[in-house]
Amino acid sequence: MLDKISLILVIVGALNWGSIGLFQFDIVSWIGGGQDAIVSRIIYTLVSLAGVWCISMLFRDRSDVEVGTVETMD
Repeated sequence: MLDKISLILVIVGALNWGSIGLFQFDIVSWIGGGQDAIVSRIIYTLVSLAGVWCISMLFRDRSDVEVGTVETMD
């Protein structure tokens, strides 16, 4: 579950950077009330922590990562 939440936050960060690069518009800053607002700073911090967490996904063995598998107990 933490992997999915982290991935969603990293996608939010990527979309935000894309909007900054293409349109010079910071979505997080707009939603949070400015770059210095506490809400924006919390979102920026969560996105950066999610990015750090996603680095660990690069070094995991594929068999350790369960993607949509359902195990049944007989």
